[in-house]
Amino acid sequence: MKQINHTISYRVFEHEAELSEVDISLFKSAKSAMAKAYAPYSKFSVGAAALLEDGTVVLGSNQENIAYPSGLCAERTALFAAGSNYPGIKVVKLAIVANGDLLPKTAVLSPCGACRQVMAETTNRQQVPFEIMLLNPDGTVMVFDGIQDLLPFVFGS
Repeated sequence: MKQINHTISYRVFEHEAELSEVDISLFKSAKSAMAKAYAPYSKFSVGAAALLEDGTVVLGSNQENIAYPSGLCAERTALFAAGSNYPGIKVVKLAIVANGDLLPKTAVLSPCGACRQVMAETTNRQQVPFEIMLLNPDGTVMVFDGIQDLLPFVFGS
């Protein structure tokens, strides 16, 4: 038997104010998207903002449906909108925010597995990783250089 260890890498900022103006603006856009979430069942609103290489910002919010699991997460909404409306234009950053009882103040905001796989597919399609920025409920920000640290063994790898 062989034991193999895997290490993840990310940066932590104590507050949004430590970020660049671009990143602060992207989180502001994600919060604006979160306000448009349709989450009557979970009461858990999520917003995502994807910054494209040409400066375009594509927003997404979670959209629930009474016929679960027919809804869609904010991350996938943003990435699918970017892929369908701006094909060939690369995603360079994805900012994600959330609010609701499902995310206690001490928790880490973490995208679901399906969203991680879509991030991996987006990375594969554009052949370049993009930053994933998560705003935790305590105000800290986690920044990942790419999906490989959130999903080391992507489907199809």
